Amino acid sequence: MIVFSHPTLNANAKALIQGLFKNKILYKLYTCVAIFKGQVLYKLGVNPKLKDLKRRRLDKRWQKFTEVNSFFEFGRLIASKLQLEPLTRHEKGFFCIDRVYQKHDHWVATTLAKAKKEGVTGVYAYEDGAFATFTKAKQLGIKCIYDLPIGYWRMARLLMQKEFELNPEWASTLTGFNDSVAKLQKKDQELALADVIYVASSFTKQTLTAYSGKLAEIKVIPYGFPEVNFKKEYRSLEGRKLKILFVGGLSQRKGISYLFEAVAGLREQVELTVVGHKSVANCSALNQALEQHHWIPTLPHHQVLACMREHDVFVFPSLFEGFGLVITEAMSQGIPVITTERTAGPDLITEGEDGWIVPAGSASAIKEVLEKILEAPQVVQQYGLAAQRKAQTRPWSVYAQEMADAILSSKIL
Repeated sequence: MIVFSHPTLNANAKALIQGLFKNKILYKLYTCVAIFKGQVLYKLGVNPKLKDLKRRRLDKRWQKFTEVNSFFEFGRLIASKLQLEPLTRHEKGFFCIDRVYQKHDHWVATTLAKAKKEGVTGVYAYEDGAFATFTKAKQLGIKCIYDLPIGYWRMARLLMQKEFELNPEWASTLTGFNDSVAKLQKKDQELALADVIYVASSFTKQTLTAYSGKLAEIKVIPYGFPEVNFKKEYRSLEGRKLKILFVGGLSQRKGISYLFEAVAGLREQVELTVVGHKSVANCSALNQALEQHHWIPTLPHHQVLACMREHDVFVFPSLFEGFGLVITEAMSQGIPVITTERTAGPDLITEGEDGWIVPAGSASAIKEVLEKILEAPQVVQQYGLAAQRKAQTRPWSVYAQEMADAILSSKIL
């Protein structure tokens, strides 16, 4: 039996829980907020202003397996909504996300002795929320299953340091370098305690080559695709521009400057829509670029999918990405994707059939693909249909079963 721990839950965590539940190896699900049909909070979730509650809705069948400890996460949500920045300040605020993860981690650790007596043999936990849990698990002889959802931090610094030198005008958007030494050391300690490490892309596995110590076996199991329930209508490009879409945080980590540079020389033939929050408010290079294109700061998830269907090609030029769920989302909507080798793209896309992989940090490579599309616009439909067919072969249920099978076939149980 497996203890599953995740403070906030997301699509991939929920899929994995379903796999554990279906295969009858879920002992308990520990999280911060869990809402089930019939509860007052479930009904409140229909209010658009309370969309965070809707995201915490879980399968009713999981209710008897679920334990929650909500104080710090509710505090974080309320402080964020009220823009009480001192309370959510990185690593320092009383309700910061780091504290949410730490409190959750220590709480789960206190439950393991009882779990061990009731037959639990493994605990599944995620980066930044596993150290106390794994430390206690080792004392009790419980196996530690680690999930690393984004690339290893040392490799991120090695790769992204180049951007400070190559594109200093975009450097202020690289905000992911303010973790304390203590937090980074804890990441390494979590890795050292793991008995098996799961990642969702080959790129994430490659980043772990920067780890200096000995690691457990690393298994790559890509996430699933959203349900394919919409048939895209492909429009001729005759008499109109190629519609390009980007969705993601507006940071240089996403390679956003290279996209702007790629389309700069094609303004008469393409139009670019950018959906995402600015990582910082005062980057003049970013602000100037956004003025030249259609920028949408935020959209609900269902509207993001609808927006995807309205475009011809999706470009995701990320320089460092553990997976990139927007890739699978776009493909499921019948939109061919241009992305880099530093995402899950190589695990999902067959070059020349249903999408394109370009070198990270190359505006010219992105532009070259766009020019090929403009020369042979029929590939939009050809690749888009192929992308959607691939999405149909790997729904979230496939990921869930593959993960369950991997755990069942390991020495964890």
